[in-house]
Amino acid sequence: MSVEFAPLLIEPAYRKVAAAIGARVLSRALREGERLPSETELARQFGVNRSTVREALRELESRGLVQRRPGSKLMSVSRPHHETVAEGVSHALLLHDVTVRDVWEALTILEPPIARAAARERSAQDLECIVAAAAAFIADRSDTEQAVQRSAQVFRCLGQATHNPVLGLAQEPLLQLLEPSLRVMIDKVPQARARIATAHRRLLEALEARDEDGAQDWMARHIRDFRKGYEIAGIDLALRVSAG
Repeated sequence: MSVEFAPLLIEPAYRKVAAAIGARVLSRALREGERLPSETELARQFGVNRSTVREALRELESRGLVQRRPGSKLMSVSRPHHETVAEGVSHALLLHDVTVRDVWEALTILEPPIARAAARERSAQDLECIVAAAAAFIADRSDTEQAVQRSAQVFRCLGQATHNPVLGLAQEPLLQLLEPSLRVMIDKVPQARARIATAHRRLLEALEARDEDGAQDWMARHIRDFRKGYEIAGIDLALRVSAG
């Protein structure tokens, strides 16, 4: 029997250029804010056409690794925003047919420890973020979309208050997937806004007192309450999460 070899993968030149520049960015050889050479100079260095460099930069820009600053013709090294990274994960989860129950269960596991860490690590500025988001939630009584966004913002402020970027990145895809079901629940359950506002207030009290147990317990109650709201609103937990 003769030995068979798999075909070689031939990558387009722009992918190789993007990989080379991306490797420098990820290794921190190129720091955030540092300007890259011009397209003409990069083409000279890599020995490729300028159009190849341009395509490589487009790919890096879509990944959030470079950006063109206002008033500059040169690309600069950037750092992807949490929302941009999380959006890719959210889209992947949607394609894997995650359900409302899947998202809810993940939140029950992740959010209470985040609240606990936030109570321990929070700064005065973190408290201001939560106060502002909670107050805006109460103020937006007639606007469901704004209420949903403010509620999610409270979660994000708690994630930031842990001062652990991994936790912030871990929660963001779930928050993006939570919003559609939360929107329906707030619309259909009259007491939902009041119960969410109460949870926000108790969480804030726990964080102000640096009460780690209280913060974790209230977050666990808050997430459990979501499931009750889903049942009252008639939301099927087996329903696949939809985009937006």
